[in-house]
Amino acid sequence: MHNFFSNKHLIVLMVALLLSMGLISYSIMVRNSDDTPPVIQTIGNDVVGIGGRIVAAPGNWVRGGLNDIHDLLDTYSENRKLKAEVEDLAQTKVRLATTQRENKALKAQLKLNGTLTDYTQISAAVMLRSPTDWRNIMVINKGAGAGVKKNMPVMAGSGLIGRVIEVNRTNAKVEMLTTDNKAANRFAAQITTKNGALVEGVITSYKTTSGDLVMSQLNTNKAIQRGDQVITSGLGGATPKGLLIGTVASVQKDDYGLANTVTIKPAANFSDVSVVTVIARTIEGD
Repeated sequence: MHNFFSNKHLIVLMVALLLSMGLISYSIMVRNSDDTPPVIQTIGNDVVGIGGRIVAAPGNWVRGGLNDIHDLLDTYSENRKLKAEVEDLAQTKVRLATTQRENKALKAQLKLNGTLTDYTQISAAVMLRSPTDWRNIMVINKGAGAGVKKNMPVMAGSGLIGRVIEVNRTNAKVEMLTTDNKAANRFAAQITTKNGALVEGVITSYKTTSGDLVMSQLNTNKAIQRGDQVITSGLGGATPKGLLIGTVASVQKDDYGLANTVTIKPAANFSDVSVVTVIARTIEGD
């Protein structure tokens, strides 16, 4: 008991509470009395308000402290997440550097200057594209003098649009993927499915009504889905592997449930081509 009353802060708090309760009771008792001086009621209300704030202060402090702790925990969680992402990025860089070293060593062992995915780029502008023959041929302003060669693939933006079929000193003729020429040299393509399976085929035609390419000469039961990526396979000559053609739009199956025709939404806009990139494959032996 002696320790209880020796705490001055606690005594002051109890006195403040008692005074507040007394003033509240007095204010309720006299608020309807016409003889009560307004100044007394005003002072009483002020004292009650101050007392209420004093009583509420510890609760507000605790609530504020809890909010600060919550914010601190959120910050800690975000920091852990960011740290994990940074560690993943660092690991990815290490893996990439290791892969590059391995590729370099393998190329040296095989005595190759490049791989199926190695190529250089030659930028060019479109000089001529006839409105009546727009889907078949275009002429670009780079030729043999810039290193352009026959059969080199040509891209616009992020997608493949055609192949060089004729080279002059200062210009070259490009046959489009959209061509209706039955004798055209078609691109070998590859679909990567969602589960990582590879499906090989050939880009054989173009649908003018939908603007889609058609991939045929495949016969597979692998699960090809809409949105699967389609790239060049690197087979058949001068075209390097990994050039983006587009994404699967639909799959047609035969009576046995095997996929035999795939329509592709092109990555390039064939209707609006002004600048192109000619791709020069660099794989060769020493």
